[in-house]
Amino acid sequence: MSRKYFGTDGVRGRVGQTPITPEFAMLLAQAAGRILKQQTTDGEVGVFIGKDTRVSGYMLEAALQAGFLSAGVDVMLGGPLPTPAVAYLTRAQRLSAGVVISASHNPFYDNGIKFFSDKGTKLPDEMELQIEKEMDRGFSCVDSARLGKARRLDDAAGRYVEFCKSTFPSDLDLKGFKIYVDCANGAAYHIAPDVYHELGATVVCGGNTPDGFNINEGVGATHTETLPDRVQKAGCDIGIALDGDADRLIMADRHQVYNGDQLLYLIAKDRLNRGELKGVVGTLMTNFAIEKQFKTLGVPFHRAKVGDRYVLEIMLKEGIDLGGEGSGHLIILDKQTTGDGIVSSLQVLSVLARNRSTLESVLSEVALTPQVLINRRYKAGYVWNEDQALLDAIKAVSKELEGKGRVLVRASGTEPLVRVMVECEDIGEAKKHAQALAELIPLEA
Repeated sequence: MSRKYFGTDGVRGRVGQTPITPEFAMLLAQAAGRILKQQTTDGEVGVFIGKDTRVSGYMLEAALQAGFLSAGVDVMLGGPLPTPAVAYLTRAQRLSAGVVISASHNPFYDNGIKFFSDKGTKLPDEMELQIEKEMDRGFSCVDSARLGKARRLDDAAGRYVEFCKSTFPSDLDLKGFKIYVDCANGAAYHIAPDVYHELGATVVCGGNTPDGFNINEGVGATHTETLPDRVQKAGCDIGIALDGDADRLIMADRHQVYNGDQLLYLIAKDRLNRGELKGVVGTLMTNFAIEKQFKTLGVPFHRAKVGDRYVLEIMLKEGIDLGGEGSGHLIILDKQTTGDGIVSSLQVLSVLARNRSTLESVLSEVALTPQVLINRRYKAGYVWNEDQALLDAIKAVSKELEGKGRVLVRASGTEPLVRVMVECEDIGEAKKHAQALAELIPLEA
């Protein structure tokens, strides 16, 4: 049975259109509250709610709060907080679940709702299906004597700042580092700068003046084209870019940008040198050069489906602490239960501080393989993995590129698109193969 509303990262869409409406949010919270109460022995349930800086967060926060309270669930409000802060505070406050109101890297006119378990991990598909089924029962309020209560957690941001600092080695500091921090006008605007400053760094901020409408607007982890220039103009040595809910991390120096694949490699190599690495989990999109380098080093490397929840599944199955995606979702399980841009950046900075090195010097040993991606919008009814001509062509190209590149073809989970990706040491060859494969997919009329 497939989910109607939940995607790979919660419920998401355009504000004012189903499912991102106050009516839907209230019904969703009430259904989730009833499921949570069914799973407890005493019926005592509390949830934590945090949000990013979108103007629609006020509306959805109020609707979610009403839904939980009407189901007899207590609510703790945290205000604007990074997604990983909600995961942490849900655990720290011993609550039954956490809820984040955010559409991550999307524009302000989108929003989303995602849940964390009491362990600070994303809900399994089965529970999301339960919640959706419970929503079909419609609205029903408990009697007044059983209504939930709400309160605000004082200094939620400060508590999370201290947690982030606790993940940095106690024998190191960031004195001598001058860091440019791009907060994407998002949830970490009042948190990330304090973390780095309190660890000793000199901090210059960008994207730290949210107004409800400018989240991710030309800034943050999805707009890093100018990040090296901004690092240089600020007189800094390192740039850190977070996304709207601060679960992604992209970094830069004055010359170039380093994506999640490269940062994952840097952290893994340091752990390998210190005898603390069991393996690494990437995704189907992880750069071929990273996989080759891990193989050379004798590091077990696993590929998961695209999406940090699938990365985490394999990490837990294989007993691995380190995994991530090129987009900047890095999961460091011995430090945090979910992707955390600030905590991940501290892991990178600890490597540089410990070895007195730079991003460029550490990552010079692995040059990313050129990657060509073509999105092909297909006609209605087309199923790419039943197209024998395409499958035969994929097999032929894969054989030709064996040892020097690879092919990945997959369908989009949200649009009628087939994504054709070819990696090859020769960019011209990669373009040629990607285009040829894409042209075999019948275009939408």
